[in-house]
Amino acid sequence: MRLFNRKSKQRLRELGESEAYHHSYGEPPRDVKIVKLPPRRPRYKQVLADGERLRQAFAQRLDKRDKEE
Repeated sequence: MRLFNRKSKQRLRELGESEAYHHSYGEPPRDVKIVKLPPRRPRYKQVLADGERLRQAFAQRLDKRDKEE
């Protein structure tokens, strides 16, 4: 038994993001304030590499401790 006819409707135009949100959820609540965040700070490859080396050294120390016990 088929409940819905699955023929596709063709839209006359694409919906924008805000228009689709309004269509789905209605008006946004008045107690929510949309803010623009500043851009993220740059990531420095040297800092990330040092952190990875530190993590690997710690993992090796844990492995040695497990082997000694």
